[in-house]
Amino acid sequence: MKKLVPDPPMPLPGQFRTPEHDLATQRIRLALAANTAETSTLGNLKATVPTAVGRDALFSVRPDVSAEEALVHVSLLLDCAVQVSDEISERASGVERGLIWSMIHSVEMANAVVNALLDANRPAEAGAGR
Repeated sequence: MKKLVPDPPMPLPGQFRTPEHDLATQRIRLALAANTAETSTLGNLKATVPTAVGRDALFSVRPDVSAEEALVHVSLLLDCAVQVSDEISERASGVERGLIWSMIHSVEMANAVVNALLDANRPAEAGAGR
């Protein structure tokens, strides 16, 4: 049987990439390459600097937030993202549902990394109370 409707054109590699994503990825790669056992402790991380959130800069990250406090907040944000995505995936179908589940899995992995970092850098008695 001959197909009457042609397949849609395939996207070009990198067509949907953004410069911000590329810059963030490069920062992560450089940080991982520079990471050693001596510099990987949470206490050696500097506090936050003021950083705008989004293009309109209505919100921003406060300066001088400790690395641990920032990571705790990131963990909470990632947990919220999983919960919202779970709700959305119930209403989606087909490809959308697969994409949402892929996103949920990525966010859960990121959350696990943040939590493992926090737990490894807390005293034994404080690690159980998060």
